Amino acid sequence: MRAERLRDDERVLLDGFVNESFWQRAESADNFIQQDPRNGEPATERTDVRVVYDADALYIGASFYDSEPDRWLGYERRRDQTLSADDRFQWVLDPYLDGQNGYFFEINPSGLMGDGLISSTSVQNRNWDGIWNLRVRHTDIGWTVEIQIPFRTLNFDPGKTEWGINFQRTVRRKNEESFWNGWARNQTLRRLTTTGLLRGMDNLTQGKGLDIRPYGVASASAEPGRHNPKTELDRNAGFDLFYSITPSLRANFTVNTDFAQTEVDQRQVNLTQYSLFFPERRTFFLEGAGNFDFASVSQGGGGGGQAGFNAGGDTSIVPYFSRRIGLGEDERPQKIDYGFQVTGQLGKADVGVLQVRTGEEDGVAGEDFTVVRVKRRMMTQSYVGALYTLRNPRQGGASTRQTSGVDVRLATSRFRGSKNLFTTAFALWNTNPAGSGRNAAFGATVDYPNDRWNAGATFREVQEHFSPAVGFTLRNGYRRYNPYLNFSPRPPNHPLIRRMGFTGDFNVWTDTHNSLLQRVATLTVFQMDLHSQETLSVEVIPEYQRLDRPFRVGRDILLPRGADYSFVRYRVSAGTANRRKIAMAPTVEWGGFYSGSRQRLALNTTFRFRPGVIVYLFNELNTIDLPEGRFTTRLYRLTPELQFNQFIAFVNMVQYDNVSGVIGWQSRFRWILTPGTDLYIVNTQNWVDDPLQNRFTSLDRRAATKFLYTIRF
Repeated sequence: MRAERLRDDERVLLDGFVNESFWQRAESADNFIQQDPRNGEPATERTDVRVVYDADALYIGASFYDSEPDRWLGYERRRDQTLSADDRFQWVLDPYLDGQNGYFFEINPSGLMGDGLISSTSVQNRNWDGIWNLRVRHTDIGWTVEIQIPFRTLNFDPGKTEWGINFQRTVRRKNEESFWNGWARNQTLRRLTTTGLLRGMDNLTQGKGLDIRPYGVASASAEPGRHNPKTELDRNAGFDLFYSITPSLRANFTVNTDFAQTEVDQRQVNLTQYSLFFPERRTFFLEGAGNFDFASVSQGGGGGGQAGFNAGGDTSIVPYFSRRIGLGEDERPQKIDYGFQVTGQLGKADVGVLQVRTGEEDGVAGEDFTVVRVKRRMMTQSYVGALYTLRNPRQGGASTRQTSGVDVRLATSRFRGSKNLFTTAFALWNTNPAGSGRNAAFGATVDYPNDRWNAGATFREVQEHFSPAVGFTLRNGYRRYNPYLNFSPRPPNHPLIRRMGFTGDFNVWTDTHNSLLQRVATLTVFQMDLHSQETLSVEVIPEYQRLDRPFRVGRDILLPRGADYSFVRYRVSAGTANRRKIAMAPTVEWGGFYSGSRQRLALNTTFRFRPGVIVYLFNELNTIDLPEGRFTTRLYRLTPELQFNQFIAFVNMVQYDNVSGVIGWQSRFRWILTPGTDLYIVNTQNWVDDPLQNRFTSLDRRAATKFLYTIRF
C-alpha cells in the first residue's frame, strides 16, 4: 500500500472520524484474511486501514465494520494492558525493512493504547512506552479510529522510502483472527518477515531529535519494622535526556534517577531448589532492552502464531540482568547517580551500550556498571553477536568482575516452503577471582515451531564457577538436555473443538560428569481448545530428583544431600473464555513430592463489571506432607482497577503469603495529561505477622508523588 502525503494546507484533527478528503485519497488495506477459525478465507467483518503522513508524523485511519456494532468488547482501558478479553486492532512497523527490528502497537474499542519493541529474535518488549496518540469513535457501522505517531518516537533510516507494515484484527465474540498479510497459522504479527510494504515514505524528519524529560518527586517514608519509625520527608529532581545521534541510533542520559512509579513484583511461593526470576520493571532499563538480548535467554516459543504448545521461557542463564544494577540483595533500591545508554543500528549491526554509576548509600559501596552488546545481522532473520559486561566496585579490595560471550542465531520461515526453523548457540565466560577455572557456560537450541507439528531440543552446560556479575543463573555445575515434541491437530468442521494437543516435554539434568541429578517428563496426555475459547488440559509428570546439596523445602524441613526420590504428579488445568464478565482459570495438582506428597490448588478469577472496572483475584494453596514434616503455603493477590479512560487509571494490589508473613499493598494512580507528560501518586505499605503481639505490625511505608514532563525539539 502507498502512504498519502498530506498537502501543505492539510492537517489531521484527531477526532476519530475517518471522513476527510485525504483519507479518501489514501490507498486502502482492506482484504483481511482469517488465520482462525477458517484459515485462508476472507474475514467475516470488513476492516479498512489507510495511512497518511506529513513531515513530522505518521497517521493511521481505520474503520472496523461490524454486523452487530453494539456487541463490541473493550473492557481494558489502562495503558499497555493485555487484550485477551477484548476486540483489538494491532499493527507493526518495520522502518528499516530488515525483517528483524520494529515496533508493535495495539488498541481496542475503548481507546486502550499498547506498544512495544520487537527485536531480532521476535521477542516483544511491551514495557517500552512510545509517545503517540489516538481517538476512537463508535458509529452505526462499528468503530473507527485516528492515530498519530510522531516520527520523533521512532528510529528509522531516512534513506528508505519503503517500510514494512502489517495489521491484525480480533473479533473476540467470534474468536476470529484476521491479518492483512501473513495469515498462515505458524506465523505471528511480530514475525516481521511477513509484513507488507508501505511505500512513498519521503522527506521525513525527527526534528532536532532531542527530548528532555525533567521530573520532580516528593516522598514520605518510614520503616518501623526495621527500627526506623520516624517519617522522613524527601524532595528530589532529575532528568532524562534522549537524543537521536542518527535517525537509527538513540542515546539516553539519566541523572539522579528515581523509580518511584515502578510497580511492585507479583509474589511467588518457591518450592524448588533454585532462585526465582523476577522481570525488570524500571523504565530506564526497559527502553531499548531488546538490543541487549542474548541467545541463552528465551521468552517462550514454539508453535508459531496459533499453535497449541508454547515451549515456555528459559531464564536459567541471563548474562545481563539489569536488576543487578541499583537493587540490593533484599531488592531495596540503591541510589543511581547517572546512567547512559545508546541503542539502535549502525549499518548492519544492532548495538547497545550502557554505563551506570550507583552511589554509596546506607553502607553499601557505589559501583560502576558497563554493558556492551553488538549483533551483526545476516540474511533475513539471522545474526552473530558478542556481549561484554563489567562490574567495578569503587571500594578498595573489591575485585572487578567481567563477563564476555558470543552467540549466533540462524533462522528461516521458508524451510520446506513455509515452515519455521531456527537454531541458536552461545558461549559465555566470566572472570574468577579465585583463579580456579571452570567458569564458562555454553549451549545450543534447535526449534521447529509450527502449527500441528512442533519440536525442538536444547542443551546447556553451566560450569561450577560460572557467575556473571551483572547476570542471573538458576544454579551452577550442571548439564541440561531438553527435547520436546508436540502434535496439535484441528478436527475439521467440528462444531465445538477448534484444536487438540498432545505433548512430551523432557528435561534431564546431570552434573558436569554426566551423573544424573534430575529427570522430569511433562506429558500432556490431553489438551482441548474450544471455539467458545474455553480450554482443558491434563498432564502427567513423572519425576526423579537426586540432591547434590541440602534442600530446605520448608522452614523446619531439610532434605539431605545425596538423597534421591522418584515420584509422579498429575495436573488438570481449565479456563473459561476471558471475554466473559467472570472468567476463571483453575488448576488442580496432586501426587508425590520428594519423600511424601503435595497437593496444589490455584485459581485465577477476573471480574469485568464494565469497561474500566475490573478486579483480578489469584489464590494458591499448597499442602505438603512429608515424613520429615507437614506444612501448608498460602498466597493471595487482589488487584482492583478503576480505569477512567486510556489516560487515567487507579490500581491497587494487595498481596499476602504465609511464608514471609507479610501483607503488601500498593496503590498507584497514573494520569497521562498529554502523551509524554505523566503524574504518578504511589503509596506502598507492608505489614508483618508478629507472633509475639499476635497481630500484624507495620513493617514499612512510603508515599510518593512524581511528575514527568517531556520537551521535544
